[in-house]
Amino acid sequence: MENNKQGNHEETVLFRVDGEEVDNQARKILTTVYQALKEKGYNPLNQLVGYLVSGDPAYITSHQNARSLIRQVERDELLEEMVGTYLELAEKNKL
Repeated sequence: MENNKQGNHEETVLFRVDGEEVDNQARKILTTVYQALKEKGYNPLNQLVGYLVSGDPAYITSHQNARSLIRQVERDELLEEMVGTYLELAEKNKL
């Protein structure tokens, strides 16, 4: 029998995004988008989750060019920044 990698869910797939530059860009963009959403009266968490799950930029305001900015970084890079920051804070604060 041939081992079908697509059907085998027993192996862990390694996912890696290289480069601190990407992290810094993602962090700056997330911060700018967060502020723009707050300024326009939106719930930034809800809007960012909507965008990250769907990929639809309509969840992000065009205020302060936020919609264009967020499209400059891949969604997986934004998620990596968010999860990485959360885990660093959790470790630091023993959450």
